Amino acid sequence: MGKKIESDFKNILICLLIITAVSAGILGLVYSLTEKPIEETKKLNKENAIKKVLPDYDRMEECKVPIESAVENNVFKKEAKADSLSIYKAYQGETLVALAVETFSDNGFGGRVKLMVGFQADGSIKRIEVLEHHETPGLGDKMEPAKSDFSKQFESMKNFPVKVKKDGGEIDAITAATISSRAYCDAVNRAHDAILSIIGGEDNE
Repeated sequence: MGKKIESDFKNILICLLIITAVSAGILGLVYSLTEKPIEETKKLNKENAIKKVLPDYDRMEECKVPIESAVENNVFKKEAKADSLSIYKAYQGETLVALAVETFSDNGFGGRVKLMVGFQADGSIKRIEVLEHHETPGLGDKMEPAKSDFSKQFESMKNFPVKVKKDGGEIDAITAATISSRAYCDAVNRAHDAILSIIGGEDNE
């Protein structure tokens, strides 16, 4: 009886190992097949977002700007798991006309929120597009321009840091999604901090 139980246990263990190995192989294959299309989609989304948040331009330069672990004036601070932001400088001739910043916040209700923020050369916001988020459908996802007018509040804004009204700022938070709204503001403030050295050092006349 004992030998039969031992034999059955070994058979079950072998079956489980085989199933695990096959499952891992299938997952690895699926990942390898989908990784490139996913990356291409993200790249296309980023390119489209840059076009949407910037005015017409002749040429563009990309640069990296170091960031601090947290924006100094944030109400809702957390360590930023990145060391730089990508900035896209748009020119007409030799004149800097606008900048797009790929920014983020790790303070979202569902984790990281990624935005593309367009700034005029004077530092005011032109437009904002959402690149990625994991916020609650019907609540935090209303940060997307296609789902609400939340982002329109930021257009032409020049007073920073931006905050929701609950924190003493000017921004109406998304109903029942204050955390998501704060994360959005966090990402915008991070983007603005990143461009200060650029717009201060460029000759825009």
